[in-house]
This record gives sequence, C-alpha cells and structure tokens, in this order.
Amino acid sequence: MDFIKNELIEIIEWVEQDPNMVLYKFQDKGNNIKYGAQLTVRESQVAIFINEGQIADVYAPGRHELNTANMPILTTLKGWKYGFQSPFKVDIYFISTKQFTNLKWGTPNPVMMRDPEFKQVRLKAFGTYFIKVKDAKLFFKEYAGTHPILTIDKIEDSLRDIVSPKFAEAIAEAKIAVMDMVSNYSELGNVIAPILQRDLDEFGIELTKFQITSTTLPEEVLAFYDKMTNMNMVGNNMGQFTQFQTANAIGDAANNPGGAAGAGVGIGAGIGLGNVIAQNMMNMNNQMQQGNANQAAPTQSKEDIMKMLKDLGELKASGILTEEEFAAKKAELLAKL
Repeated sequence: MDFIKNELIEIIEWVEQDPNMVLYKFQDKGNNIKYGAQLTVRESQVAIFINEGQIADVYAPGRHELNTANMPILTTLKGWKYGFQSPFKVDIYFISTKQFTNLKWGTPNPVMMRDPEFKQVRLKAFGTYFIKVKDAKLFFKEYAGTHPILTIDKIEDSLRDIVSPKFAEAIAEAKIAVMDMVSNYSELGNVIAPILQRDLDEFGIELTKFQITSTTLPEEVLAFYDKMTNMNMVGNNMGQFTQFQTANAIGDAANNPGGAAGAGVGIGAGIGLGNVIAQNMMNMNNQMQQGNANQAAPTQSKEDIMKMLKDLGELKASGILTEEEFAAKKAELLAKL
C-alpha cells in the first residue's frame, strides 16, 4: 500500500523561483493525482487543469480540495458524479497574473510621417510598456498553448512586431509635429494604448501602461535643424550671418585640408572670401560707429542692400551658402528695397 500511496500526488502548488516566469506546467513525473488532493494557488496565480487536451477547470487563488464538490467540469468529464473516487490524471498549468514591467519596444526601421515644417520625416522611437494576463483561459488557448514553460522575454519578443506598426498608426492619427514630439510623449502614449489593446484582447493580455521614452530623427534633419537654430541666433544682421557662414566653411576646410572642398575654400578664402570678410568687417565697424553716434541703428540704403546681395552671390558661388539659404536671405533683402 505504501508503494501505491507513493504513486499518488497529494499536494499541488507552484512556488515561483523565476520572476520572469509567466506559465509553468506542474511536474507530476507521470504520477496520478489523488482524489481529495490539496491544491494551493497563491496570490497573482491561477491554476488550469487540462483533461485530454481540454480545459477542465480553472482555480483562483486559495486552497482547494480536489473532489467532486469543487471540480464540476472535470467531475462531469470523468463520470465521478456517480461516486467513483479513483485517482485521476490531468495536466496542471500555473499562470502568473502579476504585472510585468519595463518591457522594451522600438521601431526596427524608421517610420515615415508627415510634418508641417519638414513635410516628410523618417522617425525612430523607443519606449517601455507593462502587461499582465487578465484572462488565463483565453491566454492559454490563444497564446501559450502546451509549452511547459513560458517566460516574459518570449512574450516581449513576439509583441514587438505588434507594437511597432501601432506606433506608426498612432503617429498618423495624432498629427503632432516632429519638434513638438517630446512634449507630447504622454499624449501619444494615450493614443497608442487603446489601439494596441485591441490586438492584445484576443490573447487575454491587458496593457496596463505604455510610454515613449525617446525619438530619433535622421542625421540630415538634425543638421538642418541645427543650422536653422544658428541662423535664428544670428538674426537679421547680414554681416554677422556672412561671417558665421564663412567661418564655418573655413573651419570645415581646415579639418579636411586634403579634400577638394578644402582646396576650393582655401583658394576662395585667400582671394574672394578674404575680400568679402574684410568688407563685411568694415561695414560692421561703420555700423557700430554710426550706431554709437546716433544711439540707433541706421536705415540701410538701397546701395547697401545691393552690395549685400552681391556679397550673398559670391558666398553662394563659393559653396558657402546653399541655394535655400541664399534664396531666403535674398528675399529678405529685396523686401527692404
């Protein structure tokens, strides 16, 4: 009788050793479960009984005695309602229902979005989210299956392909400008969360938190933005602007003395650009002296404006000003005529 007794499982429980474990199959080692065995389900757990491939019973946290009184589905399947009290063989799975935090997501490829200032921009984004199993039966049927062990990192990997497209969808729906993105992370997260939840509902998973931690723009957009910032810092002073552009170009050439750009800028700096810089410095000194005398900046004459337009043309021809920068400053000067 001791031999028979040792073949029966009397206590069923799962003490989590790994905090990343989401699903764990109880190791019965091929033994039968004793009728009247004690099942302990702890807080943040549920236990699922599988009989011949079908979900027989689901147990919430608490202590349960396995008999016909509290196993209605399995009792019906086994025919125990007629008083048959023999050991039974089922597969038992424990599922963790706690909240799993700091799961990572990101866009593997840049997302194309429309922007009122830059028109079309490629954007990468990264962030975190929290999830929990809200429907253990649905989660087991539609997602986990019969794997003996399932960890959160496996779920995180599989959900990554779901999160990224939803971010792109939310970006299009929110219509937030690129430069306003950082100040609207929370708003974007609130837009994405319900869109993503619709996909997670079919797996019995609840999205408890979704947040964006960073966004990255392409290098060319960042460079353009930096240049626009520098121009705004210079303001409307054309002399300072041309000096700023010339100094940047000469500095770039110095860093690359062997390149064609370095040679071209070197020649220009020695011949044409030297004259431009000298002339602009003279103009600035004259303006400063005249300003100190009059306590106010003088009104630019038509001749001064035409001279500045000519200087702009030389800067563009030397490759220091881009076509866009030249056109913007030209329009600004012409408006003063």
